[in-house]
Amino acid sequence: MSYKFDQPEIGYAEMNGVVGRGNTAIADIFGNGFFIVDQQWKVSLWNNIAEKLLGISADDMIGKNIWVQFKSTMPEGFYTSYHQALLEGIPAEFSVYWEKMNAWFDVTTCYFDHCLSVSFKGRPDGGNPAPSVRQLKSTNDMYRLVTEVTSDCLWEWDLVLGQILWIDGGHKRAFGYPIENALIPSRFWESRLHPDDRARVVTSLHDFFVSGMAVNWEEEYRFRKFNGDYAYVHDRGQIVYNGEKKTSLMIGATQDISARKLAESEMHRAEADLARQLLDNQKQIFAAILAAREKDRNLIGMELHDNVNQILAATKMLLSVAMSDVTSVNECLAPAIDNIQNAIDETRRIAHQLVAPDFEGADLAAMVRDLSRNMLEIAGIDVYVHTDELNDELLDSGLKHSAYRIAQEQFTNIIKYAHAKVVNVLLSTSSGQFKMSIADDGVGMVKGNTISGIGLNNVRDRVSALHGETIVSGSEGEGFTLEISVPLRKAG
Repeated sequence: MSYKFDQPEIGYAEMNGVVGRGNTAIADIFGNGFFIVDQQWKVSLWNNIAEKLLGISADDMIGKNIWVQFKSTMPEGFYTSYHQALLEGIPAEFSVYWEKMNAWFDVTTCYFDHCLSVSFKGRPDGGNPAPSVRQLKSTNDMYRLVTEVTSDCLWEWDLVLGQILWIDGGHKRAFGYPIENALIPSRFWESRLHPDDRARVVTSLHDFFVSGMAVNWEEEYRFRKFNGDYAYVHDRGQIVYNGEKKTSLMIGATQDISARKLAESEMHRAEADLARQLLDNQKQIFAAILAAREKDRNLIGMELHDNVNQILAATKMLLSVAMSDVTSVNECLAPAIDNIQNAIDETRRIAHQLVAPDFEGADLAAMVRDLSRNMLEIAGIDVYVHTDELNDELLDSGLKHSAYRIAQEQFTNIIKYAHAKVVNVLLSTSSGQFKMSIADDGVGMVKGNTISGIGLNNVRDRVSALHGETIVSGSEGEGFTLEISVPLRKAG
């Protein structure tokens, strides 16, 4: 798609007779002649700079064979290089000396859409006059305007002729195209757009031109480099108006943002990996919680079946004996009453294991002392809770709940396996850490055995969820110690 103001869209091969005259574009100030020939070497476009540099008018060239018009006067290098450009279909730069004109010419060719676009200019050392002061000022003003947009690959787009001037070698440095300060067809630029981006970018440009309201245009897209790779670019353009508020030019700059896009891609990939890791951790914690609940149900079932149920069964038997033998009533009632009390005590102990207190505003030291009385002291174990270095105000309800459940888990293990007589519990908040240590004087760890099991795994999972650390120690016959350390959210 090519863009023109106040006239229908036309293709490059159909632009016969369209010649830029009186144009104050950068291309003219640079002194770039520009013409287009088809595969039969017929000229379809011949700009005013070409008229000045070669001394022949557009009217005498349009529709004519360029070699016939110049016959034997044009240097052989022109034909050789043009023919090679047609065959290879890639931009090319070369310099030739034209003896008739007594001048050197720098030439850029670009083959596209079955046409060869040629941009050329005379070298200053070949007798061409230097730009005037007014022209240099215009150039500086135009550069200033462009660099306010950005400072990477500068360009100027002639919207009438569909030509883009790639300025100052930016596209050569950034994308490897071996041309600078040269005119290319705008459809050649369009052909370099990534196929997945082309429709979006072209539509964006079309809407921008048609609206006639906006001054600035910008898009991000992928642009094909000379080596065939694609670069991510940020392209911005600005419409340039003349004194009559009319325009045929847009200037702008293309910035290579591939490094930024790569960094963003790496960041998104890292964020996705982190999200997956967090999800995996949450699944593991959830699985541990479910396992802990299942374990609690099994323990409660075992306690009810092996303990409370047996006590109640014995009580029922005593009462049955008392009912059948009146003489044994007094003998049976006393142990039955004791059994009922034992059942009440066991039920209370199980209830304490199931129902946690309200941790919001509760005192952790008081809760642990109450738990130790209802579990360890009833089992005949002496308990000492040390809280000299504990500041309860630094603990949130979540941390208190986890510490309470960990203490409950370890007290259960001590009752079942440790055969301990004394347990020491240490609670402290220091150096930004909450620490809890539970040490017993029981049988300890058998040498060579690894401490594991669901109970300890539950403790580790709870501590890990709080970003803390779990340490176990002990030896055979010398007791066992469980220590946890959890960072405080607000250090005192």
